[in-house]
Amino acid sequence: MARQGNSRTPLDDLADQINIEQLVPLIYVGLPVLVILVGLFTSYHIVEPEGRAVVKRFGKVVAIREPGLNFKLPFWIDQATFVPTERVLKEEFGFRAIAPAQRTTYDTTRDYSVESLMLTGDLNVIDVDWVVQYRIIDPHKYMHALYNPTETIRDIAESVMRRIVGNRLGSDVLTVSRVEIALLAQEEMHQILNEYDIGVKISTVELQGVTPPDAVKPSFNEVNMARAQQKKRINEAEKTQNEEIPRAQGEAQQLIDAAEGYKVQRVNQAKGEAARFESIYREYKEGRKVTRQRMYLEAIDQVMGSLGKLYIVEDGQMAPLPLLNLGGEQK
Repeated sequence: MARQGNSRTPLDDLADQINIEQLVPLIYVGLPVLVILVGLFTSYHIVEPEGRAVVKRFGKVVAIREPGLNFKLPFWIDQATFVPTERVLKEEFGFRAIAPAQRTTYDTTRDYSVESLMLTGDLNVIDVDWVVQYRIIDPHKYMHALYNPTETIRDIAESVMRRIVGNRLGSDVLTVSRVEIALLAQEEMHQILNEYDIGVKISTVELQGVTPPDAVKPSFNEVNMARAQQKKRINEAEKTQNEEIPRAQGEAQQLIDAAEGYKVQRVNQAKGEAARFESIYREYKEGRKVTRQRMYLEAIDQVMGSLGKLYIVEDGQMAPLPLLNLGGEQK
């Protein structure tokens, strides 16, 4: 059917300019080039240093690739899935960190108390926030042993923590048993995950915060203040005890040392006097007359030496009293 008038469209002009026969060589050349380019771009993949890549071929795992440049079958025959085996992954309970930078901020728009509120062994309710850190040690098992390994880890962590807290007193959980609870939870989670064999290893379990519920916090703070005062008084008493007892022990030891010294002095003095007496006795036995005369003279010397001046007057002579200046000397 012929067109009426000169009504032509731009497509008609383009069709006149394009020759289909000229496009056939371009198609034969361009299509193989396109296929080659797609094959080249889909025949390699780069694995980041923080993990490994699991390569699947039609759904079957054929290789675990190391970090760096790796090759695979093109055209999406092989598909590589990255698994962060070198990262320390974590699951948070009772809170969510949304900006873990120099100063971590937390999500306050949602209530996570359903995860953190727990019943203790003495039927008290406490709020426990904790973190589970783990690493993937087998990417193949991690991807295929369970449908959702992350949710499994969370369920195991929550069940273990609730059981451990439920077997302890609330006051112990709030104060002295936090480290023990974290270590026990880590050990039990490790045993359970080993039985599941999902290629995960628990690194640490840390209790971030253990507090009473908001409704009882004022009363709990008063109890803590009373305990702090009690602890302060106990510390002061122990300080006084530590000061007084060593001082008393030192004084007692000083008296003992003085008595020991006096004892040694008296014993040595007695031994010396005994030795002196024995030596005099031996001399006396060898020469009794001489020894007796010497002892007599020594005694007279000791006695007379303390009497001052002596005046000896022979019989029949005049007494020297008129000649003595008795007022010029001290008796």
